[in-house]
Amino acid sequence: MLSYIIRRLLQLIPVFFGATLLIYALVFLMPGDPIAALFGDKPPAQSLIDAIRAQYHLDQPFLVQYYYYILGVFQGDMGTTFSGQSVNEVLARTLPVTGRLAIMAIGIEFTLAIVVGTFSALRKGKLFDHGALVVSLVFLSMPIFVVAFLAQYFLAIKLGWFKATVGGQNDWNDLWLPALVLGLSLFATSMRLMRGSVLDTLNQEWVRTAYSKGLPRRRVIPVHVLRNSLIPVITNSATNFGVLLVGATVTEFIFNIPGVGNTLFHATLKHEGPTIVSFVTVFVIIYVLVNLAVDLLYGLLDPRIRYVSR
Repeated sequence: MLSYIIRRLLQLIPVFFGATLLIYALVFLMPGDPIAALFGDKPPAQSLIDAIRAQYHLDQPFLVQYYYYILGVFQGDMGTTFSGQSVNEVLARTLPVTGRLAIMAIGIEFTLAIVVGTFSALRKGKLFDHGALVVSLVFLSMPIFVVAFLAQYFLAIKLGWFKATVGGQNDWNDLWLPALVLGLSLFATSMRLMRGSVLDTLNQEWVRTAYSKGLPRRRVIPVHVLRNSLIPVITNSATNFGVLLVGATVTEFIFNIPGVGNTLFHATLKHEGPTIVSFVTVFVIIYVLVNLAVDLLYGLLDPRIRYVSR
């Protein structure tokens, strides 16, 4: 297993250079002048514009700009925003916020998927199964901003169960409503995967053997059925975790959450290359590491899975 982990970690090297080069190229090709946009309708003197361009190496060719960025990264400096803040500091301030939001959303999604999906499989063709299908299709078809506005209006404004916006107070308790919105928007696919996986597991011979040995249902379902039905849901949840790190932009904007999605959105409007590239690169590395952890978790859930060297 150690060789497998080392091999997967070495794959981060080409992923890092490929992601940074691609994103930096896309930022470089974006239309508009980021320096001119800083001053709005009152352009400053040309000498000041030239000085700012030189400070951020915007007067250099693309490969030279990329070289300076990579050189700074290897020195522990991811660059500076156009407002003068260090990208390292911005990332350190915003990443924990989105990390908490993503963990809570995945926890809600995973719990709902397991509970609802398992009960739907055990009650196949009955009222609960049909109701769960309808609810999952509703959340699957609704855009996330619609779910966010409805939850904000009814659960926060009308009922007062949650805070309508988060703002600067963004500890765990303040993130429950946006996490619930994200979890509900993601659980539909995981729930259907869980239902199908449980149904498939229930038809296996070793499950029938467990029943024939006299094991009670309360023992067979959680120990033998659920454990072997979790792999598709875990895989989907790992994918959703990467999606949440980047795709929570709309939710963070609606609930005024100072996370990476909101910051990345404003950085894109300003064409802040170092901010965009650094944020996306960190997301890619986190995504690869999460999938590595999920791959290792497969071996614990299914003893038949072994990691061998090729």
